[in-house]
Amino acid sequence: MTARHLIPILLIMTSTLAATLPDKSKKVIFFGDSITQAGVNPGGYIVKMDSIIKAAGESDQYQLIGAGIGGNKIYDLYLRMEQDVLAKSPDIVVVYIGVNDVWHKSSSGTGTDYDKFGRFYEAVVKKLQAAGIRVILATPAVIGERHDNSNAQDGDLNHYSNWIRKYAAANGLPLVDLRSSFQSHSRANNPRNEEKGILTTDRVHLNAAGNLLVAEEMWKAIRGLN
Repeated sequence: MTARHLIPILLIMTSTLAATLPDKSKKVIFFGDSITQAGVNPGGYIVKMDSIIKAAGESDQYQLIGAGIGGNKIYDLYLRMEQDVLAKSPDIVVVYIGVNDVWHKSSSGTGTDYDKFGRFYEAVVKKLQAAGIRVILATPAVIGERHDNSNAQDGDLNHYSNWIRKYAAANGLPLVDLRSSFQSHSRANNPRNEEKGILTTDRVHLNAAGNLLVAEEMWKAIRGLN
């Protein structure tokens, strides 16, 4: 058999082999603050999501990576994006930020003004997209779990969350609306209108139920990208 006859056979064999090889797993980075930093700990939302993925028989399809640092605000994400996200060449990035941008305005005077929050947020998303990364947005959930808008930062938190919602809708980006999910859960499961202990340990950071809720909601969005 001549080399001329071998070429079509080799092409067929290569195509057949490629068809039988498993697809490369999708690398998913969760980009955020202390909530995400804790997400990689036992019981954290990233660990819980990994368990959900394994139970669905899809563990070979996803690689989950936490990129959270305590105290981070949207401009911190922008400043460390190159090293902590882009250098790892993810397929998907979930941007989960906003609590400290609001909370620290009153607690330490180092939060992020509303107009600057939007500009930095858009800059983060555009830089990720320019690298060919698919982006999922998440609203900040709670700073206090009372469901009647009596938590001190509810006004700002709603304001910033609305910006994220509108930006996601205007740009066709998937949204994990944790703000709405947590409020709905509190209305149904917090009859005494407690400020913590339903989905958080301290009004902000997640307890077991909160981690599970976040894992389930984020997994829906990630799986929806397929």
